[in-house]
Amino acid sequence: MATQHGLTKDTILSSVSGYREQVESGASKDALEKMFERDKESLRQLGVPIETIGDHADPDDLREARYRVPTTEYALPADIRFTPAEIALLNLAGGVWGESSMSADARSGLRKIRSLGGTVDEQIIGYAPRLSVRDPAFAPLQRAIEHARVVAFHYLKPGEEAPRPRRVRPLALVDYEARWHVLADDLAAGAERTFLLSRIVSPVQVTRESFDPALQDGAGERALAGLAAVAATHEAHVEVHPGTEAALRLRRRATEAEQGLRLPYVDVHVLADELASYGPEVRVVHPPLLRELVIARLRAARDRHGSTR
Repeated sequence: MATQHGLTKDTILSSVSGYREQVESGASKDALEKMFERDKESLRQLGVPIETIGDHADPDDLREARYRVPTTEYALPADIRFTPAEIALLNLAGGVWGESSMSADARSGLRKIRSLGGTVDEQIIGYAPRLSVRDPAFAPLQRAIEHARVVAFHYLKPGEEAPRPRRVRPLALVDYEARWHVLADDLAAGAERTFLLSRIVSPVQVTRESFDPALQDGAGERALAGLAAVAATHEAHVEVHPGTEAALRLRRRATEAEQGLRLPYVDVHVLADELASYGPEVRVVHPPLLRELVIARLRAARDRHGSTR
């Protein structure tokens, strides 16, 4: 990017760190050529365009070709400017996600932001949040979505004794109530279904069967709207102790009741898992099924740890 006219292969091999050391150690020309072509392909896969400039008189003659990364691919529009603090915040936001859990477009965008340079505001350096993805199904589903590939997995629904095989077209991954879901076109059902990633009990198999990426248009919005619609039809009434973790977390998505909180939810079993994790900080008033599920989980925890109280 530092040159408008590009660099010849010989210049790159003799001056760029990594290549230069290989030349000085006596690497063969054939080995250097393979390394150069492999690196060009790696950069392209990362979303970095490599422009080849040949002889104007004979464009097919690449003996003296020059290579460059077009600055227009990274330059911002003239009316957009970032202060050093804003660039630092954008880098910080990108760092919240682990590299493996970012989409290809997100990784490419983050590289472009970092290429802008600028002085980092040291006042925010100490603050580095991280968003972790614990579900093993996340990464293969994300890859399948990026490449529009059909996947297969086993899914266990509450109340069923054994998981059932599913074959789906994955359309979007969404986070709802701090849990990851995938909206997918279920090939057996012939309709869209939303699956909770924590209930996928087998490795996700990404097949070679592809589908039209246009099916993914608006899928994230449809998934979130569908989950919100389900939550609107289910409401729990809970009492929480003030100042506790339960109060802090549940109030973010609840409304105040005359006594306690009214909490919309999608899945009674998932909510029971969460409420049981707060122990004595929360008490379920309604519905009775949710209260029974929470009590069952607390009793199981007590029995597992051998408490006599």
